[in-house]
Amino acid sequence: MTWHAHVLTLFPQAFPGPLGLSLAGQALARGVWQLTTADIRSFATDVHRSVDDTPFGGGPGMVLKADVLDRALAAAPADLPMLCLSPRGRPLTQAWASDLAAGPGVTLVCGRFEGIDQRVIDARSLTEVSVGDYVLSGGEPAALVLLDACVRLLPGVLGAPETLAEESFTSGLLEYPHYTRPADWCGRQVPDILLSGNHARIKAWRREQAETLTRTRRPDLWARQAQTKT
Repeated sequence: MTWHAHVLTLFPQAFPGPLGLSLAGQALARGVWQLTTADIRSFATDVHRSVDDTPFGGGPGMVLKADVLDRALAAAPADLPMLCLSPRGRPLTQAWASDLAAGPGVTLVCGRFEGIDQRVIDARSLTEVSVGDYVLSGGEPAALVLLDACVRLLPGVLGAPETLAEESFTSGLLEYPHYTRPADWCGRQVPDILLSGNHARIKAWRREQAETLTRTRRPDLWARQAQTKT
C-alpha cells in the first residue's frame, strides 16, 4: 500500500516544495508515496470564502473556524490518522516519525492565524504535534518537516537501509563526525583511527564520539541513555 500524505492548508502551492526534489521527489514520482492537498478555503460557504473569525473573549488575531475546517476534515481520507501542527503539541521525535512511516500515512492540518477553534480539535480527536519550541507563521513549514522525517524512512526512498541505522536519535545518541577526502585539508587532518583499517577500533571510536557529543550538546538525551542502562 502506498504511503499517503494528505495536507489541509490555505496554501496548497507550498507542497510538495522541497519534498519534490532529490530522493523524496524521485520516490514521489515513482509512486513510493502519494501527496494530496486540500485548500481549506474551498470549504468556506460564504461569498467571501471566510475561514477565520475573531476569538470569543477578545484578544489579538483571528482563529480558524471550526465549521470550515470540519468540512475539510470530513472530506479527508478516512483511514489516515489526523495530526494538527501546533507549537503546543507533542514533540515530534525520530521514534514517532518511524511509527508514522510504518502506517498508512497521515492527514496534516496546517493552522494559521492565532490557532484553530478548540471544538474541532476535540470533535475530530486531532493529535497536536510540534516540530520544536518556537512559533512559525503557519503549519506549512512544520508539515514539510514532519513529512520529510517520515518519507525518508519509507522503503525504497533512500539507498541502503544501513544509511538509517547510525543516524542521530536512532540509537538515542547524536551521530558521530564524518570525514572524506582530502585527508589533509588546510592543515586539518582526518583522525588517524579512520585511516587505520581497523574496523573494530573505528566502531569503538565512533561510539565514543557519539557519546561525547550527546553528553555535551544534549544532556537531556544523555540522561535518558543513562536511565536505559540502569
